[in-house]
Amino acid sequence: MAEPITRRRAMTIMAAAAGLPLISFAGPFAGAANAAVEPVVWKGQALGAPATLILNHPDPAKARTLVARVVSEVDRLESVFSLYRQNSALAELNRLGALAAPPGELVVLLETCHDAWKASQGAFDPSVQPLWSLYARHFSTPGSNPAGPSRQQLDETLPLVDFSGVRFNRDRIALARPGMALTLNGIAQGYITDRVVELLQADGITSSLVSMGESRAIGAKADGGPWHIGLGETEDEATPDTVAAIIDRAVATSSANGFHFDAAARFGHILDPRMGSVAPKYRRMTVIAPNATTADAYSTAFSLLEPDAIRAIVDAEREISVDLAMVSGERLRLGRPVDIR
Repeated sequence: MAEPITRRRAMTIMAAAAGLPLISFAGPFAGAANAAVEPVVWKGQALGAPATLILNHPDPAKARTLVARVVSEVDRLESVFSLYRQNSALAELNRLGALAAPPGELVVLLETCHDAWKASQGAFDPSVQPLWSLYARHFSTPGSNPAGPSRQQLDETLPLVDFSGVRFNRDRIALARPGMALTLNGIAQGYITDRVVELLQADGITSSLVSMGESRAIGAKADGGPWHIGLGETEDEATPDTVAAIIDRAVATSSANGFHFDAAARFGHILDPRMGSVAPKYRRMTVIAPNATTADAYSTAFSLLEPDAIRAIVDAEREISVDLAMVSGERLRLGRPVDIR
């Protein structure tokens, strides 16, 4: 039987307006010159996981308004991209095979998906959902073959996986064949992270770390130093194997160890849309990029590509850095230099 889907245990946004630290500093050594206002703290659920938003702002009322705006925007975007909300725009598209007057964000994200699909020569493909569903059904069936779906089942499903069969513009989205379906799980968290960053920046936030599945920094920390992001194979790993230092950059990590369909952990959730399940090439794939949407998409795509193919894309993009750990234990860093320890 398939393992339950695990989500990141905590999503955190720490933000401060210009001139203020990320958290208040109170105590016997806090002087009047550096005393901070009490931060506004919100705790709740976002993207199906516990979430915390800590905002330091000189105007508490304005801070509460901004917090409410961020929470509302995340919820609204979930209603567009979520596979788990039956009334989401994406769920309706998958159910009906077409969607008239689609939300603008869905069209924009599909355009970004097309760019990543083309650059990766099909390794990144949101139309992989029928293949994902096949593995989920198979391993959720009692007594299922531990070797996975049959060759016949794969041959029947793979023709449904083809992003060239997704037609979209501002007026309509349509799937070319019955049975096709999309998932945006390999890019939507990054897009939502970037949208939160836009809201914070528009309201004067100059120092922030937004972590909503993927991480993105606004500026540096209050002391001028970089943000430090732990990189590990699993989402809740207590001791990361590497730490990346970033300023105004985004980080996304993919690993086959994040979720397995089967108890024996032979079939991971990163499925190759071109051929079905494949043995993982990497223990961890981390991409650092100017925005979280790009980092999210390429961390998924690169997990299925050979190092030479990754290097070619990174060289063309120029603004991307990659830190990967192969199954063999070998480490490789590609692209723009970044402080990784």
